[in-house]
Amino acid sequence: MLSQAMEYEFLRNTITDTVFARFSMDHEALGFWLSEELADNTELYSQICQQIERLQSGQGNEWRLVGKALSLELDIEQARIFANDIEDNDDQELDESMSFYDGESEAFCGLEDFYDVIVSWRRFIDEK
Repeated sequence: MLSQAMEYEFLRNTITDTVFARFSMDHEALGFWLSEELADNTELYSQICQQIERLQSGQGNEWRLVGKALSLELDIEQARIFANDIEDNDDQELDESMSFYDGESEAFCGLEDFYDVIVSWRRFIDEK
């Protein structure tokens, strides 16, 4: 699988003091997950960082966190963000001339890249 560069930016609405993440095509689900599922939850952030460290040290092979709309799967190589209903879409067969665009409902990135993103997100959240 060819890896596409992940470009992103974090934005803050100074009027409502809300934050959100915007990611490049094929990684939009990651931006939505950061904005809606992780948001400013420091406890969840710490839990995810602990799981990444556990996986990197060889203590386990995978970990899954089911969110409200999107879930997170981590393994020793990558992170996967996916819509909770995507498993249902896998059963749907499309005509050969059609393709299913799932960039808004599923995203993959390397585990280290994912860790860098959530650390950057946390720093951005903490800037007030």
